[in-house]
Amino acid sequence: MDYGKTAKEILEKVGGSKNIVSAAHCATRLRLVIADNNKADKGALENIEGVKGVFEASGQLQIILGTGTVNKVFDQFIAIAGITASTKAEAKAAAAKQQNVFMRAIKLLGDIFVPIIPAIVASGFLMGIMNSLDFMINNGFINMDTSSSIYVFASLFSNTAYTFLQILIAFSAAKAFGANPYLGAVIGMIMINPSLQNAYTVATDGVLQTQSVFFGLYDIDMVGYQGHVIPVVIAVWLLSVIEKKLHKVVPEVLDLFVTPLVSVFVTGYLTLAIIGPIFVWAENAILNAIQWMLTLPFGLGSLVMGALYAPTVVTGIHQMYTAIDIGQIAQYGVTYWLPLASAANIAQGAAALAVALKSKDKKVKSLALPSSLSAFMGITEPAIFGVNLRFFKPFIAGCIGGGCGALYASIVHLGAKGTGVTGIFGILLCLDEPVQYFIEMVIAVGVAFVLSFLLYKDQKTAPAAENGSQGSGDQTEERKEISGETSDKEAGEEVKEETLVSPVKGKVVPLTEVSDETFASEMLGTTVAVEPSEGKITAPCDGQVSNIFETGHAVCLTTKAGGELLIHVGIDTVKLEGKGFTKKVSDGDMVRKGDVLIEADLEVIKAAGYPATTMVILTNPEDFSAVEKAEPGETDGDSPVMKLEKQK
Repeated sequence: MDYGKTAKEILEKVGGSKNIVSAAHCATRLRLVIADNNKADKGALENIEGVKGVFEASGQLQIILGTGTVNKVFDQFIAIAGITASTKAEAKAAAAKQQNVFMRAIKLLGDIFVPIIPAIVASGFLMGIMNSLDFMINNGFINMDTSSSIYVFASLFSNTAYTFLQILIAFSAAKAFGANPYLGAVIGMIMINPSLQNAYTVATDGVLQTQSVFFGLYDIDMVGYQGHVIPVVIAVWLLSVIEKKLHKVVPEVLDLFVTPLVSVFVTGYLTLAIIGPIFVWAENAILNAIQWMLTLPFGLGSLVMGALYAPTVVTGIHQMYTAIDIGQIAQYGVTYWLPLASAANIAQGAAALAVALKSKDKKVKSLALPSSLSAFMGITEPAIFGVNLRFFKPFIAGCIGGGCGALYASIVHLGAKGTGVTGIFGILLCLDEPVQYFIEMVIAVGVAFVLSFLLYKDQKTAPAAENGSQGSGDQTEERKEISGETSDKEAGEEVKEETLVSPVKGKVVPLTEVSDETFASEMLGTTVAVEPSEGKITAPCDGQVSNIFETGHAVCLTTKAGGELLIHVGIDTVKLEGKGFTKKVSDGDMVRKGDVLIEADLEVIKAAGYPATTMVILTNPEDFSAVEKAEPGETDGDSPVMKLEKQK
């Protein structure tokens, strides 16, 4: 592979040096912040030799090149472009600055709500299960003791997250805004204080108490903010502003006492007196507008939104939808938005599946099939960015399928008891109407699959002689040099079979449990994921260290059989910038199976909020006639996780 040529082509397709704001790379991806997105030709980028995928995330254009390639292309890229390499933190900061105010606000909402989704999912699932049990008990389908501790406790647990939701939101918002999260939690507590009338009782009892504010200027209703989202976020933002100002002006000796007191009191007063009443009205107006749109005659509003849902994922706007779900659950008892999202997500999976079944291109098949399965589980980025958008017609087919599924959901008034889970498992949030949910999925899948299958055609590829065959030859020679294949052949000992053991003790887990879509979809190559129980990362076989990353979170090995391995410790751990990792080998070192490569502090990784899941990736599976992966289960660090076999 000609790294200079690839770098030059990438630079041309992103709009040249003047369009580059920042450039960095991680273990697998070139991460660019560009000034004008319209000057970047993503379709052309995907067709460049060595590029395995292109997508946008968090204001960055991420070009997937794979381990062992990305660093070499990056070096050539910054040299040709005449720019200075950026750190990951600098690239992230630059990306944030490049985004407009609207997109920054959307990202901020995502930063607030994404961390609390597990709590909402747990309560939503339990609420769906308990409602289903109540229905079956009341109609005589089952006989169950509702006074048992299991039943009583389950009922108690099912609504806990929603009862104290404002505290969860306030805590998370404070972290996102850079305020003290515990002070944020106090603001959330103030807004649902038992001394205030519960907001859910106003409809039946009316407002029971008012309070004069600002020395008699006007009266406010002494009603809590149960079920409301926007007022909490705005209140905590105000807290962050006040707290930061006070930290600057209050003497250090008094800061511990004065800042928390003044911050909480001023924010609390302004919240109950001004912020709350104004933004409750604004939030209700937004929710009512959304509900009006979703209930247009014949389901037309849902049809449009179901079709447009996937494009909003492309832009990142979908990060705000959790707030809509939560607001609808509070106001209507269910969210009508989540079934719409489920239809859209699973339709994109069906469109990618059609590509996988129709395509004769092995590379396309290997990418499309796992991407479709991921979308069926509710994770659509691999299918959208890796397959459907790339060929475009499958993307349109998925949008149409999502719209048709959403149309049906609107007609039958399908609602979900919780949020956070879409796709196949979303049915657990719709246990009151499982048949309707199933029909919605069938419609979305059927329409998207048929249209995508009819519309998709394999792209014609240039003949090898015209498509850089020389570069492939150079790559082959390079692999021989790195792996020592030449010397093996000279010795008459070419390795035909090889067994790779787990580099770490722990548990092999299904790729569906991996949170990073690039790894989960096996976009980089054949992947095994291990949830580690200790931090010693060892060599899975004899070989040579081709590259150990400066941050210590990933290492590349070349095996005796010519396998090119990437061992990646954790998800997004590149952002730790080396904290918690100790390198035990250097580039070029020869290692034996079991030699320690990296020592990782799992507690540091987890404390920083990153999963410690460790990936073993064979980045060149096409060089082997057979690659066999281990099934999920416990591994002691010496258990086989992958077997490689070459043509005999």
